[in-house]
Amino acid sequence: MGDAASRHTPVLLDRCVELLSPAVSRPGAVAIDGTLGMGGHTEALLQRFPELTVVGIDRDLDAIALASERLAWAGERFAPHHSTYDDISGALAEVSADAADGILLDLGVSSLQIDEADRGFSYAQDAPLDMRMDRTESMTAADLLATADEAEISRILHVYGEERFARRIAESIVRRRATDPVTTSAQLVDLVRACIPAASRTPGSNPAKRTFQALRIAVNRELDVLEEALAAAIEALPVGGRLVVMSYQSLEDRLVKHAFAAGAESSAPPGLPFIPEDQQPYLKLVTRGAEKASDEEIERNSRSKPVRLRAVERIRPTPRRAA
Repeated sequence: MGDAASRHTPVLLDRCVELLSPAVSRPGAVAIDGTLGMGGHTEALLQRFPELTVVGIDRDLDAIALASERLAWAGERFAPHHSTYDDISGALAEVSADAADGILLDLGVSSLQIDEADRGFSYAQDAPLDMRMDRTESMTAADLLATADEAEISRILHVYGEERFARRIAESIVRRRATDPVTTSAQLVDLVRACIPAASRTPGSNPAKRTFQALRIAVNRELDVLEEALAAAIEALPVGGRLVVMSYQSLEDRLVKHAFAAGAESSAPPGLPFIPEDQQPYLKLVTRGAEKASDEEIERNSRSKPVRLRAVERIRPTPRRAA
């Protein structure tokens, strides 16, 4: 698989460390890298804060193996956790902690998964349609296309890919699979291209991009996991703890924005002269809106171009904690 450090450039590395710094710089602090990948962000945190312990979550055993080799120098200050990133409690149990001072989520598909052609994530390389982030799971993208009905395939493409021609693509997949199921990325790209009129295609962009995004999200339950992860991560923060999230498409960023806004705004009806303690905000927005990568970073690392970064800090317990 090769050396992790040479294969991956972490997105917004310095900014992530800067945002987490006030929360994780104290002695004995614990951080969670909910999307460990090849360990670049975790390595920077461990190097910058010599008394910090980091738990790295990843559903991909290949990623865990690469990152663990890369971070072996940190000894017991690094602990891997094989799971989806909503398993915050399981990650904390790895280091016998009950709270996480800092949590980082770098969403979407990792460089490892894109670059390994046989994973089937990329529309630019022909490979079996797998798309599983965790290859111990059973359902692949090819399985989904072979078993889901036309309405469900259309829904997935429309909702997760925001694909205008979702119904036409789903109809074509179902019609074709009766004699020749779609099992490779090249077959799917050709099918989608035939379904989208040339006048409706974005110049310079593969017409199958939205379809591949939608199938990946569906196979890995990405939005369901993200929604659960945001709630679990916020609940795991102590007062002064920080959560940093990097999204790469609008569906993810919308969930993050809404979860952060819900905690940063009062739940009391407007106009009250006094806001009860249990209806006051429990989060503070650390970033103004969503931050983007600079032109310089995009030039160094093209995968940073779509990133949207948001961060919050816990300022008081939630009502459930206070009860």
